[in-house]
Amino acid sequence: MSDILIGKGDLPARLLGKYGNRHGLVAGATGTGKSVTLMVMAEGFSRLGVPVIMADVKGDIAGLAVAGSSNEKIAARVQQIGVEGYVNEASPVVFWDLYGKLGHPLRTTVSEVGPALMSRMLELNDVQSGVMDIAFKLADDKGLLLLDLDDLRALLGFVAEHKGDISKEYGLVSPQSVAAIQRALLRLEQDGGEQFFGEPAVQLADLMRQDMSGRGIINLLAADQLILRPRLYSSFLLWLLSELFETLPEVGDLEVPKLVFFFDEAHLLFDDCPPALQQRVEQVVRLIRSKGVGIYFCSQNPDDVPDEVLGQLGNRVQHALRAFTPRDQKAVRTAAETFVQNPKLDVARVIGELGVGEALVSMLLDKGIPMPVERALIAPPRCRMGAITPEERAVVRARSPVGGKYDTAVNRESAFEMLAQRAEQATAPEPQAKAPAPGAPAPKATPETPSRLDEFLWGTKRRQGAVEAAAKSATRTVATGLGRQLLRGILGSLLGGKKR
Repeated sequence: MSDILIGKGDLPARLLGKYGNRHGLVAGATGTGKSVTLMVMAEGFSRLGVPVIMADVKGDIAGLAVAGSSNEKIAARVQQIGVEGYVNEASPVVFWDLYGKLGHPLRTTVSEVGPALMSRMLELNDVQSGVMDIAFKLADDKGLLLLDLDDLRALLGFVAEHKGDISKEYGLVSPQSVAAIQRALLRLEQDGGEQFFGEPAVQLADLMRQDMSGRGIINLLAADQLILRPRLYSSFLLWLLSELFETLPEVGDLEVPKLVFFFDEAHLLFDDCPPALQQRVEQVVRLIRSKGVGIYFCSQNPDDVPDEVLGQLGNRVQHALRAFTPRDQKAVRTAAETFVQNPKLDVARVIGELGVGEALVSMLLDKGIPMPVERALIAPPRCRMGAITPEERAVVRARSPVGGKYDTAVNRESAFEMLAQRAEQATAPEPQAKAPAPGAPAPKATPETPSRLDEFLWGTKRRQGAVEAAAKSATRTVATGLGRQLLRGILGSLLGGKKR
């Protein structure tokens, strides 16, 4: 039977593989054992052949890559819970890092992120977000590739320089808004965010791999520095989730999920979240199940997650909460109300009494029915419960199957180079046209009159080819795998309007 033993109370609490795509929640106060529970679930899915994506916020989840060590306490718990075939072993792990220090660089392009999520990363207001929408639409229309922040900065400079013509064609653009966006880009660069944008962009297939033995690879994103930029952290994970939603085909319910996605510090996703964006998150959580993807949120309190999302989370693990304040007391009541009641347990009281390594567990049983909540001892993971050394990390990185593909950045021609070249051509003196020979027929007039923007971008000698050039550039983009800029991430495109 394909399942994961999470723990045991009066009865074993097992996460059934066929309901792994019904999502879940791991909650509890700091220091109560959430990280260990995440490890147990991640290595359990890996043994079932399911790839995993999760962030390592504190650095302790990296212990999945190294075998654990036995002691009397662990041996006693294994025997008490009845874990069959327990051995200390490492899981197949690939380390990623947006900053490229603790793992392979994890990049995407500006176009793939889209204007809505880019505006969220830059913490723009509504007016500035509108200017960002115009800039992206202009880039699409004119065939300008937006790969890295240099491209976006060059595009914004072009928008500011030609604000009059752009305002006539696309809508009002103010210099103040462009300047505010440029300042926000500077802050993002100072925080190291520019390393996130560029090529080679990560391919989802490389996040959904199995090792040679058929075990799912656990993709760990080093987030100890990224978490200091909450908007960047949550927007990145949101972009990745939307890419999965948009790219994967419908598969219905499988024996095991195709992928499991852990969203640690989930409250950062919903803090100050615009209503429209939260609505799209709810839509993705509701629909991505049919694509074989399970989403597991991890946070301190269940009320960190909106009720519309919380209602979609079928597998629950609740560690201890301490009711020291009125908000804590409310959180305890909320947590207690989310479980199927067990007549033997006073859930609200037990939540405050749980020790480290204990939790209230409710998983989906056959036919998707949630089990009555059990007070359970959590099974120990087979890996190391703690951080790893730089030397151990280096060994894991050295045997990674994707290191050679992503470790070296690529910088090909895109909007920055194209706009610089056009500016240089625009300032160069034009050769004088030759006078027509006597008796020669007059040149035919071209019915198409390009805009001033096209005159700048494509030159006066290519009047009739301005639109054609943009179309060719867009076609070339699709052919090289960057055509997803025309299919924005679902959360970016739907917020910004129709898909481009």
